[in-house]
This record gives sequence, C-alpha cells and structure tokens, in this order.
Amino acid sequence: MKVTVVGAGNVGSTCANVLAHNEVANEIVLLDIKEGVAEGKALDMWETSPVNLYDSRITGSTNDYSKTAGSEVVVITSGIPRKPGMSRDDLIATNAGIVKSVTENVIKHSPDAKIIIVSNPLDVMCYTAYLSAKVDKSRVMGMAGVLDTARYRSFLALELNVSPKDIQALLMGGHGDTMVPLPRYTTVGGIPVTELIDADKLDAIIERTKFGGGEIVKLLGTSAWYAPGAAAAQMVEAIVKDQKRVFPVCSWLEGEFNQEGIYLGVPVILGKNGIEKILEVHLNEDEQALLNESANAVRKVMGVLDGMEIL
Repeated sequence: MKVTVVGAGNVGSTCANVLAHNEVANEIVLLDIKEGVAEGKALDMWETSPVNLYDSRITGSTNDYSKTAGSEVVVITSGIPRKPGMSRDDLIATNAGIVKSVTENVIKHSPDAKIIIVSNPLDVMCYTAYLSAKVDKSRVMGMAGVLDTARYRSFLALELNVSPKDIQALLMGGHGDTMVPLPRYTTVGGIPVTELIDADKLDAIIERTKFGGGEIVKLLGTSAWYAPGAAAAQMVEAIVKDQKRVFPVCSWLEGEFNQEGIYLGVPVILGKNGIEKILEVHLNEDEQALLNESANAVRKVMGVLDGMEIL
C-alpha cells in the first residue's frame, strides 16, 4: 500500500510524518520541486523509525512522479501563500496552474488514486483538480472541514474543561470566514453543547473557529501546519483502512443541500472508494441561508478561475 504527499513544505511533511508514525501505509512518498528537500525530510523522518517504532518506509523525490506510481491516495499540498502585493486573482492563477499540473501527473502514474486537496483557496483548488483529473467525483475531495471542526472542538474542550475526545461537531460550507459551524449538531459525550455553554460564549467560539487560520498566522507570521497535516492524514487513514468515518469533507455537489456544480464542505462517509456517500442532514431555514451565503462566496472565486481559462 502506497500513499504520496505532493509538497514537502510544513503541511506536507507533517502529514507524511503522521502517516508514518501511525503506520497507515507500507510506503509513503514525499515529493517536491525543490532539489533535495523531499529526500532530506524523508530521510530525517525515517531515521526516527527506530526511536518511534514504526515500519512505514518513507522516501523522497524531486519532481519524479514515476516514484509515486500505484499510489492508493495522493495528498496535494502544493501551492504558494499569498504574498505582499499579490492580488487574490494572482494567487488563484498561480495555484490553479500548480494544482492542474500536479493532478495530471498524479493521475498519469496512479490512475486509480483518491486525491485529497489541501492547497488554497481550498474549494476552488478542489474544482481545479476535479476538472483536471477527469475521474469520478468521489475520488477528488478537499481537506477543510476536518481541520475546521478540530479547531472548533479544541476550543470547546478548553472552554468546558473536558476531553476533546468526547466532542463531536459538524461544520459545513466553504473554507474561510463564511464556514458554517452547526451548534445544533455539536455534542459533548452525547449531550447537546447548547446545554453546557452560554449562547454568547458559544458564539465567540464559533467566531474564533471561522478565523482560526488567521489567528495562527498572526502569532507565527505563517500558516499553520501541525493541525492541517494531521487532519489530512486522518482522511488518508479513513480511506486506506476503509474505516467508513463520518467527516465534513469538501465535496462536489450535484443538488445536495440545494447546491449544484460546486465544491463545498458537507458531511460524508469516507472509505476505500473515497467519498462513499454524502449525508444530507436536515438544515433549518437559518442554517440553509448561511450555507447559501457561503456557497455564493465560493462561486465568486470559481467565476474568477473560469474567466482565466486555465482549465
């Protein structure tokens, strides 16, 4: 069993490291365009195997996609962050070109792979990969909801002074400040969270979750990597081990939740075939309105990409 992570930056290397430590696959390939970076990080990780007692073999490659051949799952973290003076359109054009090229190379060497996108802007990069891969929608998805719900649950655990293991939550919509946390579907040991926390405190946690990535950037001066890398690895494990886990995943919608032809975060069952089922839970009027608002924001960015005629 082989898993590939494309992009050996902080997120990609963290994802590969978590996969190795959890022995999710026999072989983990880390690939990057920068000479020696993937090889060096892979070697460093492998040298921890006698200390951390795992058998997963980690290898690195500089832009040689033949080394990724036969991968069961491929995680794509490639792309650049927005830099000073760079417009949103510049970022979209640059990262869409990168994701398109990576996806085409991935499918060439691993035609049956399930693809998990981590690159930003997430929802639109999923759209880019889907159009580039030309495979069933169940095999191209985005990592956003797993990360966002992890942040939401971790903040709730701190506020309630309980274990994060006992908190379950659902969050939908686009990856960004229009995401839609759903307190009605949030429980602590089976107890509705609304029974345990005041509305104003819960609202504050929801707002913190929406801007969770920005909070990290302000503190570090760069994007987060531990939580995103671990979140992507959790999705890989669910697929490789056919766990049938229920996660919020950025998925291609064809009428679900009254949305058509768009990638949005929704609850799904993840298993060996990728997205095995979209769980169309009931949304009340207010929740549906928030989801529609989030979808509209994503569509605007999709429109920008479509207008560039990159795909």
